[in-house]
Amino acid sequence: MTGAGGGLGRMFAQALGRDGWAVALLGRTRETLEETAAEIDDALVVVCDIADEDSVAEAFAEITGWHGRLDLLVNNAGVPGPTGELHTIDPAEWRRTFETNITGTFLCTQQAFAWMADNGGGRIINNGSIAGHSPRPGVGAYAASKAAVASLTVSTALDGRPYGITATELDIGNARTALLGSFTGSEPMFDAAEAARLLVAVAAMPADVSVDQVTVTAAGMPYLGRG
Repeated sequence: MTGAGGGLGRMFAQALGRDGWAVALLGRTRETLEETAAEIDDALVVVCDIADEDSVAEAFAEITGWHGRLDLLVNNAGVPGPTGELHTIDPAEWRRTFETNITGTFLCTQQAFAWMADNGGGRIINNGSIAGHSPRPGVGAYAASKAAVASLTVSTALDGRPYGITATELDIGNARTALLGSFTGSEPMFDAAEAARLLVAVAAMPADVSVDQVTVTAAGMPYLGRG
């Protein structure tokens, strides 16, 4: 689980733990990861910068050596990126958004994919966003990075077919967290615990079931009609 130190990542990790999973917690800050781990019976804390290739390789070597298996990767880590109209966005902030949201997702996927391909398959779930398909104004960097995550998810599923690897794009709209709350204003929101419950359900699917894409939003949010 990447981005496990808070927000949806913490909720996802703890929900998986309650369902009996052993959960490796990746993030940049040990203190917040340990707070997440305190609510999980079998947890491994791994400090990792997912945008750094060497850091990711070291993290996955530790994870696969922990219980000798890797059944599930949840790519959850993400940043909101800069806000504002496109001509106002600092290119350095644009690059930082992509480094975390898509390069980090790719590097973790690459490590997990290689191990799963050699060990009978597995499941990869990417925390995407409805912004990748129907963006709001003023969040171009975030929306573009999540569109790239959506495309990477499809490529992962296609390349994974010969190896028993499935990939899911989980698109969440207006779950009540600090990150998403900064975008939504007065729109309807829903309890993020429900998104975690959905993720656990997808993770528990049999290996011969592929869940390609799931969208969950607050009832009544202006998603289908916006753009």
